[in-house]
Amino acid sequence: MKKLTLTNYVQGTTTVLENEFIDRYMPTANGEYVKVYLLILRHLSNASGTLSISAMADLLDCTEKDVLRALKYWKKEGLLDYDDPDDTTQLTPEDPVSGTANQQAGASAIQTASTPSMCKESVLKASSDEVNSVSNIQQYRSRKERKEFKELLFVAEQYLGKTLSSVDIDMITYFFDSLHMSAELIEYLIEYCVENGHKSMRYIQKVALSWSEQNITTVEAAKSSSLQYNKNCYSILNAYGIKGRAPASSEIAYIRKWNEEYGFTLDIILEACDRTMNAIHQPSFEYTDRILENWHEKKVRAFKDISALDAHYLKEKEQKKKQKQTACSSPAPKTNKFNNFDNRSYNMDDLERRLVQQ
Repeated sequence: MKKLTLTNYVQGTTTVLENEFIDRYMPTANGEYVKVYLLILRHLSNASGTLSISAMADLLDCTEKDVLRALKYWKKEGLLDYDDPDDTTQLTPEDPVSGTANQQAGASAIQTASTPSMCKESVLKASSDEVNSVSNIQQYRSRKERKEFKELLFVAEQYLGKTLSSVDIDMITYFFDSLHMSAELIEYLIEYCVENGHKSMRYIQKVALSWSEQNITTVEAAKSSSLQYNKNCYSILNAYGIKGRAPASSEIAYIRKWNEEYGFTLDIILEACDRTMNAIHQPSFEYTDRILENWHEKKVRAFKDISALDAHYLKEKEQKKKQKQTACSSPAPKTNKFNNFDNRSYNMDDLERRLVQQ
């Protein structure tokens, strides 16, 4: 059987995984076993070259027995080899691991299976003293936080209906670390966005930033804000004179855009609705959207900003009016169609005299 060699001969920020592992071994392996394999591969680039069984269990949030089962499995598959002279039994992943075997494996060295023709072997020596040397690769130091974050990622995948990409995970980490949102609030954030037809992580980020600006830190506060949002929808319909029905999906999309993307408060949106009705005398979300888009481009943040824009508009209008009046006060000479012809250059009396003399 061909043995795969765990190598890492590129830059330190990259881990190389052979395609044969993905195509042949990964589909039939337990997910936890795959995680152990990848963790070992990741640490081949460490200068110390050491990683303890207990540290691996801590990083992966599993038991040491789970790690040992994974090691036994990959040894059985021929992808890993490690020295365990006292262990004479060949355990499969399903076999129980005794406390004695656990201690023996924990004290042994795990060595990659390699051939002379391939690159050098890397040894990961198990030592309880090395736990601190690898703890920095796990962003969340406490076991409770790691478990909470892992559960959050699982729930996010269920809501979004896909496997999270590294970008998605980075974004959720941003909510967790930078925006200081709790796992419960992030879960509700994703649920809220998906229920309203938005699975884009970019859209979810905009909502998260909006909540952060509103100082929403709990699920209760987020639900209260959502309730207020629903009230705002009906207020906007009333401004158009629309009553007795719920907003259509296309109308909700506009309202969410004004509220979440543009960040406008209700009073600004209602002002745009009033101006729409005064201008075209009928409800039009498209016309209102053009007004609000223009205000957004001109950095309108409060009602006073609209007043400043109106004053500037009236001032420009008055200046144009004065320029027009000035131009009209000194009219150009009148012309008529006859001025388009050249004046005659001959004398009629002289012509008559010449005719008489003939």
